[in-house]
Amino acid sequence: MEAQPTLTELSDAKKHAMAETVSALLKRKGCEVYGIAPDATVYEALEAMSTKGVGALVVVAETIPVGILSERDYARRVILKGRASRTTLVREIMSTPVTMATPAHSVEQCLWIMARQRIRYLPIMEGTKLAGIISIGDLVRSILAFQAHTIDQLETYITSSYPK
Repeated sequence: MEAQPTLTELSDAKKHAMAETVSALLKRKGCEVYGIAPDATVYEALEAMSTKGVGALVVVAETIPVGILSERDYARRVILKGRASRTTLVREIMSTPVTMATPAHSVEQCLWIMARQRIRYLPIMEGTKLAGIISIGDLVRSILAFQAHTIDQLETYITSSYPK
């Protein structure tokens, strides 16, 4: 029979969840990053987002992230401004400067960064290499999965048989 966690271990689990690194999250999620050049048209970017099933692209110039282009940027800076996606360049509407994190950042740190900057996507840099991208949804899923695991542990602890 598997040993039941102690209450101390269960409370320490919260610290572990918030200490989970972006590196661990990317191992589960994958490290694939879709990028686009700043000189591409917004229409080309929208096609790429649709094909890849993503809500944002990292705008890359010579392997360096120079911006983020999201569906939100398109809605606010093209549609609402009456611009044409076939003639507007990515560089004209991308969000910049790019806020980035590293694989060593924790889930909690990334949540704070994203909330403070009011952004939904966070490229991950490992040295000079683009190592991945995470979304606010990735972080929320990570926290929810941890909470579900903690609830399961607590239910097991509470409903286990006590020695007589």
